[in-house]
Amino acid sequence: VQLQASGGGLVQAGGSLRLSCAASGRTFSSYAMGWFRQAPGKEREFVVAISRNSGGTYYADSVKGRFTISRDSAKNTVYLQMNSLKPEDTAVYYCAAGGAAWALRSGGVDYWGKGTQVTVSS
Repeated sequence: VQLQASGGGLVQAGGSLRLSCAASGRTFSSYAMGWFRQAPGKEREFVVAISRNSGGTYYADSVKGRFTISRDSAKNTVYLQMNSLKPEDTAVYYCAAGGAAWALRSGGVDYWGKGTQVTVSS
């Protein structure tokens, strides 16, 4: 499966952005989807994952209550709505696909997309 992320940009602290990840190739509904991020000088970290049928989600503690993941099977797209953004959310955000949302949470990624830069100014 090929993943193409978009929607990154520059936003002030407290603002919002919505990232999109369009999937093509193998059946979108066969995969759990998630987002990871990597800040400068840091390791890539898990942000959020959603199960194949949208029945389950997992969020990193740092984004709970501020970020929301969703998926649209008709459009083969997963979204990440990011609200109340903080400077520490600045990172390159990567879309990922895997067999299960709980596995993505543990780094079990089958496919990576190219990242999209999110910069939050203070």
